[in-house]
Amino acid sequence: MFAKLKQFAGTIKQELEFYRMLSKHPNTPLSSKVLLGIAIAYLLLPFDLIPDFIPLLGQLDDVVIVPLLIYMALKLTPEDVIKACREMAK
Repeated sequence: MFAKLKQFAGTIKQELEFYRMLSKHPNTPLSSKVLLGIAIAYLLLPFDLIPDFIPLLGQLDDVVIVPLLIYMALKLTPEDVIKACREMAK
């Protein structure tokens, strides 16, 4: 169980490094950089579109909005840039 947790932590660390590389890559479109920035800001800011005290919906917006922003940013980014950033993040 500890090994799985350690592997999961390593995967999260690698993904965060990938998104950092992607946001700094010179060939990443500005729209992708903006979407990634919005996703990070949404996670860090103390307020949400739907307040957390509303049962279920308050927590669900974080689970839906951030992955959607990341998905849209990746769709707007050329494949070669994504592959280069994945390699650099390893």
